[in-house]
Amino acid sequence: MQVAIEPKGRQTTANGNKRSNVQRHIEIMDTTLRDGEQTSGVSFSASEKLTIAQILLTEVKVDRIEIASARVSEGEFQAVKNITEWAAAHGYLDRIEVLTFVDGYTSINWMLQAGARVMNLLTKGSLNHLTHQLKKTPEQHFAEVADVIALATEKGIDCNVYLEDWSNGMRNSHEYVLQYLDFLQHQPIKRVLLPDTLGVLIPSEVFTFVQELVLRYPQIHFDFHAHNDYDLGTANVLEAVKAGIDGIHLTVNGMGERAGNAPLASAVAVLNDYMKDVKTSVVETSLYSVSKLVETFSGFRTPDNKPVIGENVFTQTAGIHADGDKKNNLYFNDLLPERFGRERKYALGKTSGKANIENNLHQLGIQISDEDLKRVTQRIIELGDRKEVVTQADLPYILSDVLDSNTIKEKVQLENYVLTHSKNLRPSVTLKLRIDDESFEEHAQGDGQYDAFMNALKIVYKNKGLELPQLTDYTVRIPPGGKSDALCETIISWLCSNGKHFKTRGLDSDQTVAAIKATQKMLNLI
Repeated sequence: MQVAIEPKGRQTTANGNKRSNVQRHIEIMDTTLRDGEQTSGVSFSASEKLTIAQILLTEVKVDRIEIASARVSEGEFQAVKNITEWAAAHGYLDRIEVLTFVDGYTSINWMLQAGARVMNLLTKGSLNHLTHQLKKTPEQHFAEVADVIALATEKGIDCNVYLEDWSNGMRNSHEYVLQYLDFLQHQPIKRVLLPDTLGVLIPSEVFTFVQELVLRYPQIHFDFHAHNDYDLGTANVLEAVKAGIDGIHLTVNGMGERAGNAPLASAVAVLNDYMKDVKTSVVETSLYSVSKLVETFSGFRTPDNKPVIGENVFTQTAGIHADGDKKNNLYFNDLLPERFGRERKYALGKTSGKANIENNLHQLGIQISDEDLKRVTQRIIELGDRKEVVTQADLPYILSDVLDSNTIKEKVQLENYVLTHSKNLRPSVTLKLRIDDESFEEHAQGDGQYDAFMNALKIVYKNKGLELPQLTDYTVRIPPGGKSDALCETIISWLCSNGKHFKTRGLDSDQTVAAIKATQKMLNLI
């Protein structure tokens, strides 16, 4: 009897493990545009789907992509049509796949009209699903599946078969799964797709179930499709590959229904590092850029601590770690950021040590003395204690503020102040100021909080018979791309009665407070 599925050159050792004389290629099928789009609240536009598909195939270089479910909507049809037209023009059409159903010609006609040529036929992989959802016998189901496969083959469509709920099928209706595969091995199909539909398997089960099937059916190409309900998606992928699987299904950023699917970046990284006898076609340096693109298009934010592609995963926070990086890379592992088109960062905050800050300054091309480094470190720790977010872009402003403050002898101390701003009432300030050994307290209103502060200050200096310089310019700067909690640098220009011009700087996340700090420096310079 003729077998439709070609052998994959698997070799088996005495203990049942498969070995190969050369690296075994693992197919990567990305299903971000189909299964990943089932993430709650996510819907890609047709143009977004085309862009993601192009990048996945041409830059990330996955082997195949599953882009949609047949019969969903007119918008889905147009999205598939756009992708297949591009794929046909660039030689990728055989790598574009669509989920279809056991519905006679309906899904097949939809695919033909959309220009797709590879179908992933959704069938029942557990007796529980078959009995309670379809209410059919195995023989009835197999006959209907065979009819759809024959129709697809007749129309020139390649067919892969999903065994929906396969994981529970292996647990609870093992004989049914084997009966179904005994039938499928003689059908003209390309692959059998094994989904852990509900994300219930643990790694040891994945290894046992997959190994049994690949040894029993060595001529069948098996794919494994992991969900992440117990956060075991990547671990289960690793075990499936160890057991001899031929392909794995992944999504960018681990998108997918419920807790999502096994994430593309994590799975590829762990296979590259821990499965030296296998290889994939994926370009690691493209993983971060496609992650950011999908994050933008989907509106589905990736957690900062998401392995490989999260914002924090290559950021050292503790000063001792930064120091260790300078001493024979003591805190490095194989997940080097350069592999993924990224670079290592050193966070600035209350746990920062001198090494952290020195590394950041070095990246900016700045060198300062040890004494100044201590002062900058202390200032960043103070900001961190106030839960200020400090970034590398803030560092030049902090450095400028600290070095500027070091040159000023503090004769005037602003002991306390209260700023008020209420609807339909003029802003007001109450301040307490110490000049040499004399203390002053004053209240004033103004057109804004800083104006009120200056009015109160003028009263104090007038009563003391002193004159304040004239404010001639007021500039506010935040780091490029600064957020609402970014540090703010206020630069104020002053003109004294003797014609002397000078500037002072203040730094704080609150613009008014930054201006007050700049003004306090002025008071100690006149």
